[in-house]
Parts: sequence; C-alpha cells; structure tokens
Amino acid sequence: MPFELPDNLHPHCAPVAWLLGTWQGNGHGDYPTIEPYQFGQELIFTHDGRPFLHYFSRAWIVDEQGEKVRDAALETGFLRCGEEGKVEFLLTHNTGFVEIWHGTAEGGKLELTTDAVARTETAKEYTGGTRLYGNVEGDLLYAFDMAAMGQALQPHAWARLQRQ
Repeated sequence: MPFELPDNLHPHCAPVAWLLGTWQGNGHGDYPTIEPYQFGQELIFTHDGRPFLHYFSRAWIVDEQGEKVRDAALETGFLRCGEEGKVEFLLTHNTGFVEIWHGTAEGGKLELTTDAVARTETAKEYTGGTRLYGNVEGDLLYAFDMAAMGQALQPHAWARLQRQ
C-alpha cells in the first residue's frame, strides 16, 4: 500500500511518520498466568500538524480459524515526539491502566520502556513493560514484554500488521 507523508507533518514526528495510517493483522499472546491466545488487531495513528501522533488500538480474540470470538483490549493515547527521535507515549487502557512510556525512534524502529504505571482498584497487577515496533518489509511488527501478576518482565504479545 503506498504511503505519503502529510504536508503538515511536524518535523519532530519525522522518525515515527512511517506509523501514520491504519494497520490490521493478527497476533499471539502468552503469559505464565493465562492460556495462550490468538488475536486480531487494528491500530490507527493520526496526526494534525502538532508534535504528536494520536493512537488508537482495538483487539479481538480469534479462534484457530481466525474467526472473532470476542472483543478484547482497547488502548488510546498520544505518541509525543521530541527532538532527535526522543518520544513519550501516554496510554490509557479499558482494563484500568494508564501508562507513561519513554523511548527512541530511528530508522523504522520505535523502542519504548514504561516510566510509570497507575491502575484502578479493580485492575490486575501490572508493573511495567517494554514495546518494540518495527517497519519490516512494509509491515508493522511489534512485541510487548510485560511484568505483571508477580512475574518478571517477559514476552506477552506480538503481532504483524499490514497497512490498510
């Protein structure tokens, strides 16, 4: 799918501009405290000329044939772009978490680490994570490692998404 940079792209957003648009695909999840699962996902990154991208993600659990079983995670937030590829990612989740991430973007790669996590009284224990997003052969690949439920940081979810 062809991709064009927007005319109003803020210069600080250049290292993450490849993320702009809508992405869809499939992924896998696993963790010691849950059964392995497969999911479908849609990510949307938009820009309005200011030094950030707006982010929205929705996921759904799928069965072995790829058919939707039920809705799953929702995330929304802002990828704030600073100078020299420095980024901050503010995320809110339907499961009762808010997170502040920091990291760097360069050459089709975005690496993030949690700086702070807050949760509601009813949310499960979650203490931090890392995220890696990459542009691989025109697709968006990502991996999310998580520390939660008394477990050390380890792989939790990964996916390959295609530009729509």
